[in-house]
Amino acid sequence: MSRKLKGNLMLLITAFIWGTAFVAQSEGMNYVGPFTYSTARTLLGGFVLIPVILFFKKGVKTPPQTDTFSLKETVKGGIICGIVLFFASSLQQVGISMTTAGKAGFISAIYIIAVPVAEFFIYRKKSVFVWICALIAFAGLYLLCVNEGLKINTGDLIVLISAFCFTVHIMVIDRFNSRNADGMMMSCIQFFTAAIFMAAAMFIFEEPHINDIFAAKYTILYAGVMSSGVAFTLQILGQRYADPTSASLIMSLESVFAALSGWLLLNELMSPKEFTGCILVFAAVILAQLKDRKKDTPKSEKGEIYEKASE
Repeated sequence: MSRKLKGNLMLLITAFIWGTAFVAQSEGMNYVGPFTYSTARTLLGGFVLIPVILFFKKGVKTPPQTDTFSLKETVKGGIICGIVLFFASSLQQVGISMTTAGKAGFISAIYIIAVPVAEFFIYRKKSVFVWICALIAFAGLYLLCVNEGLKINTGDLIVLISAFCFTVHIMVIDRFNSRNADGMMMSCIQFFTAAIFMAAAMFIFEEPHINDIFAAKYTILYAGVMSSGVAFTLQILGQRYADPTSASLIMSLESVFAALSGWLLLNELMSPKEFTGCILVFAAVILAQLKDRKKDTPKSEKGEIYEKASE
């Protein structure tokens, strides 16, 4: 399997898990507050990764990670990613409590526009075709989220702000991946870092009760193990083989999965206009990947290092 295909599959699985997790996050708000929910799922995600890291570190065919990865950059990247994740995830969870799972999923995908814009102004110039694909996806988001009165509710606005925070998260991951940070360990560190800030916010703004947390156990388990532990790690690993813009386009499919899962599992109704928006986002992602299908060179030699360490 080529490096690019491997990375794309990781990011596609990430998008599916994140999209379906919006249902769990929405249901969880029936039992606990947003900061309580975020703290529980993030802590769980961190603990889930510990045995995984130990397994790969002690594996017979896997050399010690300190031989191939930078411990300093891993710790630094994990802490910075954790701080950014705190703002992004907390704002998203607060917004979800005020809007539907399907709409939240699509609004969160606004980073498909923000990432190429950030890349353009920071250090990379993208082709006109990528910008066209991003604009097509943005049109899809517009059809889904904006009503006839050109109004957006408070929950939608909060989720929109969280989407820009996730844009920063993607860019930070790309930066530390280029510095040979250990993806799994960086992901684990970011969870515990974010959980510290989330726990502080939980005790300041909410009154958590263990019975309420236990009542939301199934939604927390799915969001913690799958959305946090698995998906965020796959994001970091997958971005080793894809530039931020391509990665953001693939991960924007979470909006499609969120809308469909909200429709199937929560009976959230979608109008023909909103379904058209889903189709436009999906088409933009497919077009961007087809255009780039012949380019299969690694981002840098770090991809080759990780490839060898994973065999």
